Amino acid sequence: MKSKRSTLAGVAVVAILASAPWAQATLGGKADTIGADRKALSAVRRASTSRNGYTVEEIVFDSTAVREYVSPAGIVFGIAWNGYVHPDLTQLLGSYSAEYTAARQKAPRTHGRRRQRLATDNVVVEKWGHMRNLGGRAYAPALLPMGVSVDEIK
Repeated sequence: MKSKRSTLAGVAVVAILASAPWAQATLGGKADTIGADRKALSAVRRASTSRNGYTVEEIVFDSTAVREYVSPAGIVFGIAWNGYVHPDLTQLLGSYSAEYTAARQKAPRTHGRRRQRLATDNVVVEKWGHMRNLGGRAYAPALLPMGVSVDEIK
């Protein structure tokens, strides 16, 4: 009888978690989604910096810093990170996540490479580094503000 109750309780918990809304990720989202990223990654806000025509919001989790680049229109156009681990790109890529995952599954595996670049029609994701020093960036080329270079996302 106990195992049946445990099983039913487990199924109920899974059903509740599956039906809970996931936090919206940021790439292509509004700046207010950065708070959702911070919660999903269990991160703390470190800094907000204004640059030439955009703002950089930085959050930190597990010795990894994530910088989210926000256009004057309030849209996140790029993300960069560095630290001990790569962040959950499903969370950070948002609506671009499925496109990135599909492209990654089609891409040939290259073992031993320390730099990876995956570009689709709508999103570019680059990863690099080695153990305890990992970095990367992701951006939507169509969302880059006028006068902002891709090289500024770092």
